[in-house]
Amino acid sequence: MTWTLRPCRIEDADWIVELRANVLRDDLERLGRFDPVRVRERFRAAFDPACTRVIVVDGRDAGSIALRVAEDATWIEHFYLDAAVQGRGIGSGILDVVLREPGAYRLNVLQGSPARRLYERYGFEPYEEDEIDVYLTRRV
Repeated sequence: MTWTLRPCRIEDADWIVELRANVLRDDLERLGRFDPVRVRERFRAAFDPACTRVIVVDGRDAGSIALRVAEDATWIEHFYLDAAVQGRGIGSGILDVVLREPGAYRLNVLQGSPARRLYERYGFEPYEEDEIDVYLTRRV
């Protein structure tokens, strides 16, 4: 499988919001927090195509990742991959590219999410958590 990143367009929001709902559904249901309307509204409220890239796998749009620069760190947000391409090293490849820039990075994952293992392999460590989210940071 080959992948590339392309700039995001405003019209990408429609399929990314559906991808988000599908990717997060199992974890949100396990946590008793899945709401099909809210999961979509939260994405739309935070969606910024200027800081988002679309992940294209074998010529097909298959995911997204956003990098939001804040005062103290760059936040990795909206990092979703279609289930059909998960577990094939694409997430690792994306992080290899994204994390080349030195500096602090932050992100959050849902409690119990298997994605946490990926981030911890890249040196992310928890710094705060609640009953729903675990916040991770990585400094280089």
